[in-house]
Amino acid sequence: MLSTDFSIVLPEMVLAVFAMAALMFGAYTTKDKVAGLILQVTAGLFVAMAIWIGLNGQGTNPAFGAMFIDDAFSRFAKITILVSAAAVLLVGQDYMQRRDLLRFEYPILVALSVLGMMMMVSAGDLMSLYMGLELQSLALYVVASLRRDSAKSSEAGLKYFVLGALSSGLLLYGASLVYGYAGTTLFSGILSTLGEKAGIGLLLGLVFMLAGLAFKVSAAPFHMWTPDVYEGSPTPITMFFATAPKVAAMALIARLTWDAFGAIPGDWGQVLAALSVISMFLGAVAAIGQKDLKRLMAYSSIAHMGYALIGLAAGTVGGVQAMLVYMAIYVTMNVGTFAFILSMERDGRPVTDIASLNMFSKTEPMKALALLVLLFSLAGVPPMVGFFGKFYVLQAAVDANMTWLAIAGAVASVIGAYYYLRIVYLMYFGAEGAGVTSRMAPVQWVAMVVSAVIMLAGIVNLFGIEALAATAAEALVG
Repeated sequence: MLSTDFSIVLPEMVLAVFAMAALMFGAYTTKDKVAGLILQVTAGLFVAMAIWIGLNGQGTNPAFGAMFIDDAFSRFAKITILVSAAAVLLVGQDYMQRRDLLRFEYPILVALSVLGMMMMVSAGDLMSLYMGLELQSLALYVVASLRRDSAKSSEAGLKYFVLGALSSGLLLYGASLVYGYAGTTLFSGILSTLGEKAGIGLLLGLVFMLAGLAFKVSAAPFHMWTPDVYEGSPTPITMFFATAPKVAAMALIARLTWDAFGAIPGDWGQVLAALSVISMFLGAVAAIGQKDLKRLMAYSSIAHMGYALIGLAAGTVGGVQAMLVYMAIYVTMNVGTFAFILSMERDGRPVTDIASLNMFSKTEPMKALALLVLLFSLAGVPPMVGFFGKFYVLQAAVDANMTWLAIAGAVASVIGAYYYLRIVYLMYFGAEGAGVTSRMAPVQWVAMVVSAVIMLAGIVNLFGIEALAATAAEALVG
């Protein structure tokens, strides 16, 4: 049995052994001189693991007494996490090297964080859930403050750590209540104790756990860390925050609600719907006054997590499918957008102020066009793929008789479109002034162009993501 268990967790084992071996290799050799090599090998391993999981995974395979679950749902999330993390490492390498920030610990911390995410999406027990969540979080606290000579970066890491500790406390308190009332930490055991209606103790525990997890996806009103951490962290790390961890936390919420509390979707659906509405409107309204692109993307992520939560709040197979499709599209859009933000500089120094994009289309017409496509997609303007992501989650809400939530999402989307279109306006019709130059490494240019092309070409069949997400959702809910 043990050998079977280890074969199921083989990708996680390989990643854990690699992270420890890379740490020893870096520490006992030339340290930061091998940082670039370690980064590229780490990115290559992520892609190899994603291919391995995609080609070899089939069926539902519990391991270690169902504390770890390998199924179509976890495989979909893991592939998304691994591919996005690899893209972040490769796209951000040039920036980190030019700013003298590329430390050999950086890719290793990212690898450990990704390992935690893979554990999160396969968790079948409250203890394995917490272990994966904390492994991810502890690594992220460190990389947020990687720029040691920057007060803003140190502040970002400290804020993230303090508020992250608070969210962990909420999560643990909720988990202890659930364990106390259910008498087990296994999700399947918790589910078996639920009748048609859960007791107040179990519901209270679930609410505390959802509050702790809402912090991880930066859903309002647990979003307070996001703008400062996004702004203060080095831009490639902000890019990482905006992609893989969001997918992992959203998948974990789906795993917890369905595997442990799937008998009462009407109860937790109300909590998720409330988080969704608050996140969508706060993200849409608060972003309007932002002058910094990274802070704007922080509020954008808050709003987008609100849209993704609509799918989960629906409490249906279609809702989970819509959420998975939305997260895959969201990650792709963010990789392309941040590839551009990484390249922005003036007089050799990085800049992120929105005003610097005035008349950018005059000097860099192709880059401005690619950014326009990505911003239109983020805003949900048809026929970009981002529109279909929003359409799927809104449709899931309507199908679940939550039309009011779909209407709220549509209204918030219209409000949110303003700040994306404002950037487009500045690029094409803004005032003349001190502009910005865009120095792109080849990999950044490729990432931006490929993301923009996907936003247009994907309208045909979403590259088959819809069917894969349907299979993943069936595995979780069915």
